[in-house]
Amino acid sequence: MTIMSERRSQLASGETSPSLLALPLVTASIDFLLAAAAAGVAAVGRESLGFVNPVPEVDLGAGAMILPIGWVLVLTAMGTYHRTVLGAGTEEYRRVLGASLGTAGLIGVGSYLAHYELSRGFFLLLFGLGTPMLLLGRFAVRRGVHAARRRGRMRHRVLIVGSRGHVDEIVGVIRREAWLGYDVVGALTPASDGASETDIGLPVVGDVEQVTELVASASIDVVFFAGGAVESATQLRRVVWDLENSPVQVVVAPSVTDISSERVRIRPTGGLPLMHIEPPRWIKASRWGKRAFDMVSSAVLLVMLLPIMAFTAVQVKRFDGGPVLFRQTRIGRNGREFSCLKFRTMVVDAEALLSRLEHARENGGLFKMKDDPRITSPGRWLRRFSLDELPQLLNVLRGDMSLVGPRPPLPKEVATYQPDALRRLHVRPGLTGLWQVSGRSDLSWDETVRLDLYYVDNWSMMQDLSILARTVNAVLGSRGAY
Repeated sequence: MTIMSERRSQLASGETSPSLLALPLVTASIDFLLAAAAAGVAAVGRESLGFVNPVPEVDLGAGAMILPIGWVLVLTAMGTYHRTVLGAGTEEYRRVLGASLGTAGLIGVGSYLAHYELSRGFFLLLFGLGTPMLLLGRFAVRRGVHAARRRGRMRHRVLIVGSRGHVDEIVGVIRREAWLGYDVVGALTPASDGASETDIGLPVVGDVEQVTELVASASIDVVFFAGGAVESATQLRRVVWDLENSPVQVVVAPSVTDISSERVRIRPTGGLPLMHIEPPRWIKASRWGKRAFDMVSSAVLLVMLLPIMAFTAVQVKRFDGGPVLFRQTRIGRNGREFSCLKFRTMVVDAEALLSRLEHARENGGLFKMKDDPRITSPGRWLRRFSLDELPQLLNVLRGDMSLVGPRPPLPKEVATYQPDALRRLHVRPGLTGLWQVSGRSDLSWDETVRLDLYYVDNWSMMQDLSILARTVNAVLGSRGAY
């Protein structure tokens, strides 16, 4: 038996996770219970909204029981339980909101046409409470699914078809984003390739002509078609035809990475789906709206956090009598130097001791090490909860930094930057950023640069707000803080 035959026989031993198959049913059950709870609260609480209910009281009885079922049916009709919608992206929330508004409209119109005097208080409570409850329920389910996937459960079995280079790029993204729940079990490369595995060690189990056979024999859930997978659009269309009777998702992964969905538009032209990519958005990140938000927010935060900052300053001063603040030259927008402020967390002569510790470098590009002997006792808890960075709110207020942005680099780091990394300097550095909420010092240098470049190219105000919200969880979890 050849190596490739052995690998195909090993693939055939796998199967789709039962919990994955049950996810739509579980989600629908939770939706029904939440809708029923909202109906129960609305039925009891409608009397408190009597000012909007001048009509005589009507017995809701059966109506309050039937409405949750109808709501779930509308959610089903809107495709909110489809496997391509559940668990990722904003499309799920958009459909849930649309289905809820549609249900409200159907009930309103139906009551009017049937001359049914539905309590207005009940109607307002039902959808005023029920819609947010459904959205929060979907969020909770999504968090649970992502956690389960990180623990190795509820996984999709994936085959990737394409040239070895393109396959490895897709595998890199999938392994980085473990919450997606994709287990790549093998690769299919062009028949002319002849390699037994890709450059990162993923086994090659066949070529594109064997997709249908492997999907049927190995219980494959998803097939990715990457660059170099097929020789023509006609060949891809025929492969899709061959798979049309299989319960498998077909995903075409273009050779485009680290571009947000807001910058991508699919426009079919003559049957050819053309992908239009908008220019990078770093220019928008420098406009007055973001700056005004930074100024107002940093001023409010300084006032709110003043007692904590005063207490921290006293603790730093009492420890060894040295200066409270540590000032360090950093590089800001367009390469401009500025004095970055932090509460001092190291001994006074920390910079002089640095040369002795360079051999312990754990992260290319910037010096970070666990159990750094230069850190003081109060400095450890300041770093654990990122309290040492609070003085940077003054940097934000005076325009050196932003609340959200790339990590502020040292001049010697910038001197070693490759051309790609220099794009980080297009925007103001941030007090927090994607690097902060994605692991901080646990990240490799390349991963830190990748996250910063993604932020620069795909900036949006909604992304800033999302990062600020996630920062609270990252700080409390203290992951990568040292």
